[in-house]
Amino acid sequence: MERIAVFPGSFDPITLGHYDIVERAVPLFDQIIVAIGQNAQKNYMFSLEQRKKWLEDSFKPFPNVRVDIYEGLTVDYCKKMGANFILRGLRNPADFEFEKAIAHTNRAITKKDIETVFLLTSSGKSYISSSIVRDVLRNGGNYEILVPKEVRI
Repeated sequence: MERIAVFPGSFDPITLGHYDIVERAVPLFDQIIVAIGQNAQKNYMFSLEQRKKWLEDSFKPFPNVRVDIYEGLTVDYCKKMGANFILRGLRNPADFEFEKAIAHTNRAITKKDIETVFLLTSSGKSYISSSIVRDVLRNGGNYEILVPKEVRI
């Protein structure tokens, strides 16, 4: 059975933390789908097209990584794509508690067909989040140290 993982997120924008998780997960899975979830209630700083391009450019070196867009429940998207894993990154204990609740819910509603795999973000990147990057950008700071080189604004 092919090991397909979905790495869901808004990636507004992609950070070095996101990149770190995918880069380290590449040898673990046959295919990783970096999936941009669309949420009509959320106001994004960057367009869907821009976020998708940054992801595609960032992960170009990895032949088993592809980028896609989806709406609705992540588990429904996983079933549609034939994925049996959800990949999530953890930066801190608060992330763990939040992600644990989602993972338990996902297992319950999929009858344990989809497993969540957690990777700890490398220590030098654990402080980075998309919201921090957006705040640095809004205030004219040096965001380039927080994002892959492909993300230039």
